[in-house]
Amino acid sequence: MNKIVEKEYFSENVVKLVVEAPLIAKARKAGHFVIVRACEKGERIPLTIAQADEEKGTITLVIQAVGKSTKKICALNAGDYLCDVVGPLGQATHIEKVGTVLCCGGGVGVAPLLPIVEAMKAAGNRVVVILAARTKDLIILEEQMRAAADEVIIMTDDGSYGNKGLVTNGAEEVINREKVDMCVTIGPAIMMKFVSLLTKKYEIPTVVSLNTIMVDGTGMCGACRITVGGQTKFVCVDGPEFDAHQVDFDEMLMRLSSYKEVE
Repeated sequence: MNKIVEKEYFSENVVKLVVEAPLIAKARKAGHFVIVRACEKGERIPLTIAQADEEKGTITLVIQAVGKSTKKICALNAGDYLCDVVGPLGQATHIEKVGTVLCCGGGVGVAPLLPIVEAMKAAGNRVVVILAARTKDLIILEEQMRAAADEVIIMTDDGSYGNKGLVTNGAEEVINREKVDMCVTIGPAIMMKFVSLLTKKYEIPTVVSLNTIMVDGTGMCGACRITVGGQTKFVCVDGPEFDAHQVDFDEMLMRLSSYKEVE
């Protein structure tokens, strides 16, 4: 059982939970995730660790209420308990000084992007962040990103905040004005696909953090399998981060839609 010590609404359907998990907080690195259950018979939900406080023994999770299980988690309040928080899982982000790193985040994908931005900046890189969402109310963690990065650009589909346009519009503007040595993108699968296509055109090495269907988190069930460079990989143990230009996004998008009718 893991106690929720803080809850904050980023928007109507996006919630930040600060959860007691001292061992995970101590071991966690950028890129790691956990699997959470609200109750004993609950669905296993993979969530990337947005932040960790080793001194307080807490981790921060950002959850979007999209189905029964995530709605149940989002309905919990400070003082309530999560049945399970297992982790840290997956491979940590490879952090090194490369020069200028362009970090593109969409929707709740901004949460797992934050520790990567912080780590890339700490490694001595110039970090430019693009935060993208459909509308102003869906932009999250802007203040934290501004504190961590050299520059933050806001893109909204409807132009209600920042610049009007897609994340790729903002990314291409940055690429055209300065040399970008690496790109990291996290968000909806379709967004990552098109950011990848853009950076491939400009021959910029790109890393994606994938959000596939996941069950056990140990590579045993095979639900999270994807094709990378023609080989089968498992997001939970081989990832969640991969070379974006090697990922078969069309296959991934097809697999993500497998349970749409049930959802």
